[in-house]
Amino acid sequence: MIYLITEILIKTNQYKMPITANNPERKSWLTVSENSDFPIQNIPFGVFLTKDDVITIGTRIGDFAIDLGALQQLNYFDGIELTDDMFMQDTLNDFISDGKKTWRLVRNRIADLFDIDNAILRENKSHREVVVFKIEDVEMQLPVLIGDYTDFYSSKEHATNVGKMFRDPANALLPNWLHIPVGYHGRSSSIVPSGIPVHRPMGQTLPDGEKSPVFGPSRAIDFELEMAFITTDANIMGENIPVHEAEEYIFGMVLLNDWSARDIQKWEYVPLGPFLAKNFATSISPWIVTMDALEPFRTKGPNQDPTPLPYLQQKGRHAFDIHLEVAITPENALPTIVSKSNFKYMYWSMSQQLAHHTSNGCRVNSGDMMGSGTISGTEKDSFGSMLELTWGGKNPIKMADGSERKFINDNDTVTISGYCKNHEFRIGFGEVSSKLLPPFVRK
Repeated sequence: MIYLITEILIKTNQYKMPITANNPERKSWLTVSENSDFPIQNIPFGVFLTKDDVITIGTRIGDFAIDLGALQQLNYFDGIELTDDMFMQDTLNDFISDGKKTWRLVRNRIADLFDIDNAILRENKSHREVVVFKIEDVEMQLPVLIGDYTDFYSSKEHATNVGKMFRDPANALLPNWLHIPVGYHGRSSSIVPSGIPVHRPMGQTLPDGEKSPVFGPSRAIDFELEMAFITTDANIMGENIPVHEAEEYIFGMVLLNDWSARDIQKWEYVPLGPFLAKNFATSISPWIVTMDALEPFRTKGPNQDPTPLPYLQQKGRHAFDIHLEVAITPENALPTIVSKSNFKYMYWSMSQQLAHHTSNGCRVNSGDMMGSGTISGTEKDSFGSMLELTWGGKNPIKMADGSERKFINDNDTVTISGYCKNHEFRIGFGEVSSKLLPPFVRK
């Protein structure tokens, strides 16, 4: 197949820059397994801690972590306008603030440096030793300082399922749902990277048949299968972002598990919506996969009926074909896959979400995170939460070890993985995997 270089107009520079890193013919001199989420066509961005306790910004190819701070100090980014310490920081916020031109230049340069036909770094042993690490020798950190976190509610199937359970099944969707990307502001202080355990929260619940609430551990902890996008500085206060420009301000995407306490949520959510049932923990995958890397996997989203208002109308392919999977692993047992879904099911696109978010002039900054909301398909095995999979606990799921789950038990590990694949290559996100621990006991 003839490789068509994707070109996007960089508004601020008025010229086109090819995404050479996406060339499907490109191979790396680093060993990359056939089914790796991180071929040389991916080049995600993250932050990691080395064995020498140095925090650096990096990327990943195969099972190797690459220290971009070391590459910069060795002048491998010569010719690209970067501040002297751009990659020697503990967050990606400044890099993200530099905008799409810089992101693309850096990603293209990394692809060139690790191309199998480029011997400059490959043959320099002393440089390789300070640049390339085995992935098991680094500790992944939260990749950005997340100032603000918004969680949307953009899966029609999920919203319909929840509406059927808790409201009139004949009118499952609320009147506004088909007209606006519904969302709420979450709590950024509780966002953690994959691998960090999560404690079962305490809270108020109203037991069935009772009139007065009780305080204690939640008995209905759930995962929510989501993805999230990370923004750059998008606007000044009072300015809105047109829907056709919104993608210019999206740096990339991560997997997201928006942990939920369904019994706490049921008692507290009227009249103002999610609060303590949602903000006790949100887990994300540590590598941000750029929108440039996802470009080959664009697809058409669901038909929107009624037609959105003009400020939300868009043409073309603004959805992405991302396969998603959720597994639950009890302690000392094998994992059980409980859900297989796809990001392309989302009714409202990321562009529409960002355009609506800023339609009132709300300011969006570098490192802000926007959750998609639970991603559910039409089939039962594509539902994105235990609430739906067990229909509120009425139909428990049988695990590989013979036990059953209505919701998540203490010491269960929930793992979300995701990838895109065509006939040329695969781009993945790795995973977000977190263990649920009993309630935190203060010593």
